[in-house]
Amino acid sequence: MTHSPHLHGSALRALAASAGRPAFLPEAATDEAGRDRIWELSETLHCSIVGTCLSNADARSLLAKLGIPDARSMSEHRLHGQVVHIAGRKDSGGRLLQKALDRRHEREIRRFSSARTAAEVRALWREFLENGEIPGAYWAAITHPATDWALVQDIFGEVHMLSHLVGQSNRADIRRLRRLEADLSERDEAAARQERRIRDLQAERDALDARRRAGEAAGAVAMAVPESRATPPEGDALKALAGRLDRERAHGQALEEKVAVLMQVVGRLSAELEAEAAQARTLKEEVAALESALAERPDGEAAPDEAAHLAGRTVLYVGGRPRQVANLRRFARARGGRLLSHDGGIEDNLALLPGLVGQSDLVLMPVECVSHEAMGLLKRACHDRDRPFRPLRSASVASFVQAVTPSQGPR
Repeated sequence: MTHSPHLHGSALRALAASAGRPAFLPEAATDEAGRDRIWELSETLHCSIVGTCLSNADARSLLAKLGIPDARSMSEHRLHGQVVHIAGRKDSGGRLLQKALDRRHEREIRRFSSARTAAEVRALWREFLENGEIPGAYWAAITHPATDWALVQDIFGEVHMLSHLVGQSNRADIRRLRRLEADLSERDEAAARQERRIRDLQAERDALDARRRAGEAAGAVAMAVPESRATPPEGDALKALAGRLDRERAHGQALEEKVAVLMQVVGRLSAELEAEAAQARTLKEEVAALESALAERPDGEAAPDEAAHLAGRTVLYVGGRPRQVANLRRFARARGGRLLSHDGGIEDNLALLPGLVGQSDLVLMPVECVSHEAMGLLKRACHDRDRPFRPLRSASVASFVQAVTPSQGPR
């Protein structure tokens, strides 16, 4: 029988057993508990296992032990590729990687060791998935001796889609940020054109003022000359000068009014630019927080140095999108916190809000997805119970992550 290199190790043993052969492979020794080694697994699983179950710090430490010179300085993408390559080799590197993963997820491996069938493994996996405890459960379930290929495909698919859920929100915010930056650039150019026009009009007004003052001085001199001494031609010249002076005054007044209108337009554009710039800064902070949260785990799981920053804290999330709340709850739980939620009065009773506020350390509310009645009640409850209240720009994952990340977190 020829075995496909893309089959899971336990699936290969099952095929061998069904053919009447011993349930082992020549080059695939399992550990004392019968679990698969990483080099026995399908190559299609290595990328997700390394990205989900191994931190960047552990990956750099592994490459340093193998004597790779730039292990501490190489990019995260190249680091990931190096470790994925090692995962497929049965040598010192593959064994060190196996030990690192087993040591990091020892608790989950012990928990899964009680399972005897694929159904029991699946049940445990569902329990860990609902609690947001993905990395250790993924490694323990994939390498479990009772896991068959169908279960491997299901688990792999769920982890793969979890990474997409966060990625979609991230990409949408980045697209909006780019659109805002383009709009800001266009408004900057429009404001610059308006400012140049105002300067030109002011210069023209100053020149007219100078000409008006000169005309007034000439008129005053002419008025000082007795009419009896003024010849008819001089009288006509004075009348013409007086008429020109009146026209210049009217022109100057019209220019001043136009400048005043343009100054109002510039003021309004400046206020709009400032608002857009503030929103762009907020989006950049949200994207930076989300990218930082995803840097160690492609599925959104917290890194070791982040995992406890919500420990013992309870966050109340009011409003938002119902489908998103489960993801936010997993995110908070993975960082040692607890997320309470209220839909803002759609189905949940608004009378429950004061009690939920009293149980919380921080209250978050996406302003685009909550009613005015719920907002007013929530503000009063937070004020009465002295709880920090923070409105969020949107109901996106990025806004939530930015609100609870240490650098931008609870205030």
